[in-house]
Amino acid sequence: MATYGSDQLAALADPSRRAIFEALRDGPRAVGELAAALPISRPAVSQHLKVLKEAGLVADRAQGTKRLYRLEPAGIAALRAYLDGMWSDALRAFAEYAESTEEEPS
Repeated sequence: MATYGSDQLAALADPSRRAIFEALRDGPRAVGELAAALPISRPAVSQHLKVLKEAGLVADRAQGTKRLYRLEPAGIAALRAYLDGMWSDALRAFAEYAESTEEEPS
């Protein structure tokens, strides 16, 4: 799992990985199924899934001769916590700035 969301953000920076991640929102899928919906090869999808898995955003399990990939709630929660923290900091900084400009004489 990434510290401060950096691994998750880096993994999602690639458009193909984002497309795979978004496709998994509909439920678990095999590599072949994902590749059929994307303009990249099955080996490329597998490599992208490896990066997403290492970042803690997806998990896999064997089902017969296939591996099904699904979103990993714990990794998504860590990413969300990181983004929520960034948003809170930005709002706090904005509020402090707004308050400081109100106090200045016109």
